[in-house]
Amino acid sequence: MVAARALARRRSTTTRDPLVAYHELLEDPRLADESASVLAEGQRKRRLVFGDRPLCVSLRPNLISDWQYAEVNAASEAIYAALGRLERALLDDEDLRRELDLDPQEETLALRDPGFRATSPSARLDGFIGEDGVIRFVEYNAESPAGMAYNDELSQVFASLPVMKRFQQKFRCAVVQTRGRQLSAMLRAHRARSERPPTIAIVDWRGLPTLTEFEMFQRYFESRSIPTVICAPEDLTYSRGALRANGRVINVVYRRVLTSELLAKGDVSRPLVRAYLEGAVTVVNSFRAKLLHKKMSLALLSDDRYAALYTAPQRAAIAKHIPWTRKVREGHTTYAGKVIDLGDFVIGNRERLVLKPNDEYGGKGVVLGWTIDQHEWEQSLLAALGSSYVAQERVPVPRYPFPVVLDRMHFLDLSIDHDPYLFWGRVAGTLARVSSSALLNVTAGAGSVVPTYVIAGGPRGARERSAARNDA
Repeated sequence: MVAARALARRRSTTTRDPLVAYHELLEDPRLADESASVLAEGQRKRRLVFGDRPLCVSLRPNLISDWQYAEVNAASEAIYAALGRLERALLDDEDLRRELDLDPQEETLALRDPGFRATSPSARLDGFIGEDGVIRFVEYNAESPAGMAYNDELSQVFASLPVMKRFQQKFRCAVVQTRGRQLSAMLRAHRARSERPPTIAIVDWRGLPTLTEFEMFQRYFESRSIPTVICAPEDLTYSRGALRANGRVINVVYRRVLTSELLAKGDVSRPLVRAYLEGAVTVVNSFRAKLLHKKMSLALLSDDRYAALYTAPQRAAIAKHIPWTRKVREGHTTYAGKVIDLGDFVIGNRERLVLKPNDEYGGKGVVLGWTIDQHEWEQSLLAALGSSYVAQERVPVPRYPFPVVLDRMHFLDLSIDHDPYLFWGRVAGTLARVSSSALLNVTAGAGSVVPTYVIAGGPRGARERSAARNDA
């Protein structure tokens, strides 16, 4: 009798754990197989691919409790506010701005007023939630945060999975949609500087694996009666105060092309750059976003030399949520309140440091110290000293079991990140990627996107049953 009660208590405990409950459902082979088929077919129909790869190979979404989601969002908004103070300081202080290693054209564009207050109406902070429940942000995507349309479409596929339907019979949970927030953010920026009805151009290079996401955005914008074209920078012309995409006048640019890549092609960049500098077009995100898109922005947050730029609550948030980050250069700095020689410290702490290019994306040039030997690490440091790099302290990245569909379903321990989207400084929605690699990046070929479900309270009906017992 005692053993039976213990077993009942254990089962009751596991069914209250959403992750355990979800995995228990997948122990039914038929349910798992049906769900895998629906996932594959749903992605095929919606063209949820990155190049030729399916966007998602996991049968389980990212599951997060409502209270933890709220805590992560509060941290994100505090860091965003601190970055806003940093941006204002960078605009006012040429010496501070020099820390970013901007080239002259980047600086010219950054100093041009975009015509609206938030230079990044949409942004994304990329981080990891540790086993202590604290999120630590390792990058800030200020220029062109990707993945929103993919996430929205993928969540609709997950809503049709048999296993997800069964799960939602016990747990109240929902996905926060983001495409509409992106459009609202763009329209708010446009209204701040123009009364003309918007005509949008989604601008990036041809032949990119993200084309399918651009098409999803185009369909969504046009479903809201906003004319939208997808074009490459070379399709743009500018004359008599009008920017045109393939001959069509446009007045809002949804800029997916990165500033550094655009400026590297002078003739191609000229129409968009001229239109922006002359105030003829709304560009979201603005070219001023480059100031904080540089990896150095996190170094300027975490370096105690600049602590006076931030409020006391912001300093507390930075200490808790931003890992130690410094510009790679010869000289002294601080670590844990002590003065150190930066070069010696980096050489001696390979296992807990990462080297990152100041201005790259998609995992390009990132060196994870614990994945290479000491000689290669020292060579990487020498290369970083001759370029523009930051060193960043490794953050804990827990691994969790995910049911992955390969030849059949396998449970694999995968790393997962948590990347909140912010629209005009407020969080709405999350990008989450899982990977067996130490580098979680779909662009780099490592990682699979999963939608994030926020779970309210607990199992459906649990609170009602508790209330009924208390009333009795």
